Amino acid sequence: MAASPSLGALACSLVAPDKGILAADESPGTLEKRFAAIALDPTDENGRRYRELLFTTEGAARHVSGVILHDATLRQSTRQGVRFVDLLLSQGIIPGIKVDLGAQPLAGAPGEHVTDGLDGLRARLAAYRKLGARFAKWRAVLDVGAGLPTLLGLRANAEALARFAALCQEQELVPIVEPDCRAQVA
Repeated sequence: MAASPSLGALACSLVAPDKGILAADESPGTLEKRFAAIALDPTDENGRRYRELLFTTEGAARHVSGVILHDATLRQSTRQGVRFVDLLLSQGIIPGIKVDLGAQPLAGAPGEHVTDGLDGLRARLAAYRKLGARFAKWRAVLDVGAGLPTLLGLRANAEALARFAALCQEQELVPIVEPDCRAQVA
């Protein structure tokens, strides 16, 4: 069995020139909204068919270095029974996984948020690595407005991002940190 590439080599592959990372990590709720817009039933089978269409697009590997998957998609297969992870890898596309559980209000900091998902993350990352993920993404929402973000908000989110990144590296996954600045409207 060949040795797996180092985290540095994987990170470089993800940011290869003229390529990008495809975010295909829509939650079932988000996918349901997208399907409603085109009058398509939001069934698991239609979700699988949609992902299969994305992942089998001819020539995609010329422009896509990696794909961020949702937990359910990481476990799905084509109608021929080929795991999506293996399909992507066969094209030279690196499979990844979204691991945060969404932004929640930050206690003691009205109007600010911190991202949930650190509890049990080590075990989830180990399982995702075994399923074929090679990188993981964590989105941190930073609220921006009058007096925001506060030092508490910045520290809470920075600590969560740092813990996420350290756990990823421990599990041999490239961490993708996604700070998302969101303007507060007065």
